[in-house]
Amino acid sequence: MKVLIVGSGGREHAIAASVAKSPRVEKIYCAPGNAGIGQIAECVPIGAMEFDALTAFAKEKAVDFTIVGMDDPLVGGLVDVMEAQGLRVFGPRRNAAILEGSKAFSKDLMKKYGIPTAAYETFDSPQAAYEYLETARFPIVLKADGLALGKGVLICRTKEEAFAGVKTIMEDKQFGAAGSRMVVEEFMTGREVSVLSFVDGKTIRIMTSAQDHKRAMDGDQGLNTGGMGTFSPSPFYTPEVDAFCQKYIYQPTVDAMAAEGRPFKGVIFFGLMLTPEGPRVLEYNARFGDPEAQVVLPRMKNDIIEVMEACVDGTLDRIRLEFEDNAAVCVILASQGYPVSYEKGFVIQGLERFEGAEGYYCFHAGTKQTEQGIVTNGGRVLGITAKGKDLLTARENAYKATEWVSFSNKYMRRDIGKAIEEA
Repeated sequence: MKVLIVGSGGREHAIAASVAKSPRVEKIYCAPGNAGIGQIAECVPIGAMEFDALTAFAKEKAVDFTIVGMDDPLVGGLVDVMEAQGLRVFGPRRNAAILEGSKAFSKDLMKKYGIPTAAYETFDSPQAAYEYLETARFPIVLKADGLALGKGVLICRTKEEAFAGVKTIMEDKQFGAAGSRMVVEEFMTGREVSVLSFVDGKTIRIMTSAQDHKRAMDGDQGLNTGGMGTFSPSPFYTPEVDAFCQKYIYQPTVDAMAAEGRPFKGVIFFGLMLTPEGPRVLEYNARFGDPEAQVVLPRMKNDIIEVMEACVDGTLDRIRLEFEDNAAVCVILASQGYPVSYEKGFVIQGLERFEGAEGYYCFHAGTKQTEQGIVTNGGRVLGITAKGKDLLTARENAYKATEWVSFSNKYMRRDIGKAIEEA
């Protein structure tokens, strides 16, 4: 079969690598892709938001199955557009992708159906938010309602910080239209855990757990980013936590979306906080996490196409997900200055070291093929992933592999997975 993957990041490279392992797949296209994806797929210069062009391309090439990796096209309704043309697509329709597209919607859904989350209020005007914050308890969390590339969340420890945050989100519109509405949420403490799942509208199958590192600098300092590294599985995601989440979070979310007339088919990403009072939902995403996909998918034993088709066909209840009994760690190699400002176009050396290196992966995020070779083309450049018999070994392997690659202004956090030592 022919498969089209929509997106251009490390997540899409991890998806493409999994798809390439399926014996049923003979040809992979990726739009627009990147230099790494180009080594296993044919990259086509169509943007992820060019719905008509993507649909026309899929029909012209007789694509059998399209996988939408990114949040923007999902929230924008690419699945609806392609399905209307008779194409088979993996991902939620627009009315279900709102689970990620609007934080206000997802918070209201959790409140209505009793799914455990932080207390919150929603605001449409900065003045109303300022008035509320006059008497609020701190620290407190401000969230831009819409998509903000994983960066529209501010943790404010004082009233002054919170007022500055409202100005940033709602008045200065630093996150664009995403800040037209804002959710103000109680601050929760505890371990964060990411849990990805496959969903077919009624059945949910949970993947192995992971933990992301959002802050730009060591010690969880600096600005929020799209993710600087991750590890899987999380030693803090115990059987007791899983049992609670299965009963009170996972299936109830799927059932709630169905009850709202928004059946969800695709991947639901559950961002959880393991608080002293029990697990709570921090956020939902309507697709694979990035870089969570880079540590979860290499450990999955199933044929990803078989699982995704079951989601589309509503037959996920027949699938049993299986994962390797090991661990994986991903360290992001970024451009110095990310996520604010950084230079691009530097030649990347050492990529050939990963060819044939069993258990080691170099997932491209912001790269481009040029006459000079593969060059940096984004803030997050590469996701260096390694497996190991346990988390400590995987972490050691991943950091060893980061030394194989070099480029000017290379930057990374040195403490990805440090929490493993405390487990």
